[in-house]
Amino acid sequence: MNRLAILLALALGLPAAWAQQPPQQASAEADKPPVYVPPQRGAPSRRVGGSSRGAGDNLPSVMVLVPDHVGLTTSDTPALYWYLSKPTAVRIEVTLVDDRAEQPLIEFAVAKAAGPAVHRIDLARRAVHLKPGVEYQWSVAVVPNPNERSNDIMAGGVLMRVDEPAAVAARRKAGASKEELARLLAGEGIWYDAIALYSELIEAQPGDRKLRAARAALLEQVGLKEVADFDRRAVSP
Repeated sequence: MNRLAILLALALGLPAAWAQQPPQQASAEADKPPVYVPPQRGAPSRRVGGSSRGAGDNLPSVMVLVPDHVGLTTSDTPALYWYLSKPTAVRIEVTLVDDRAEQPLIEFAVAKAAGPAVHRIDLARRAVHLKPGVEYQWSVAVVPNPNERSNDIMAGGVLMRVDEPAAVAARRKAGASKEELARLLAGEGIWYDAIALYSELIEAQPGDRKLRAARAALLEQVGLKEVADFDRRAVSP
């Protein structure tokens, strides 16, 4: 093995075997679906909704792109993503709460949302900054009747900010691509950042089959098959 390659691998926090991979093998590894490794296996479910069934034939289903446990992010202003199965003019409400606060950090309505589509909530634009180690709950609700909230169709999840893993920081410093970082983040259990990077890449290249397949693979791994199918249909012949 090339001694320089070994030293580079160790400096970047990668296994020494990485330096032995020929370009063809490294490319083959990059073509495999990303694998999400939950930070804590066996944790209680914290996701709300995620079913493809709505409260009525005329109403869409709504899902948040989250795992069924507390999802992690390294950002203080992460992007959050949710899916709507079909367009609707019905009121949709987005909420982000910190249980320690008296008022929601975010609470706003969306009208005439597109669908089927994945939508983005940009916390940076809303001047919301997450604190490390704090659990935040967020939800998206379809509200057919504001006076009868029991008919709402709601999906929600939980997120928490943590430090960036050393392996990710090393590859970022070395100039790794967004796609490589997304794959590495998924393997390190940093769900929100991985999904955000894949989603940013898809927004820039909506017809890219490889990117759609990668996000679909992650979504399937956490039980969001309907959204995964949406990604695959978006680039089907």
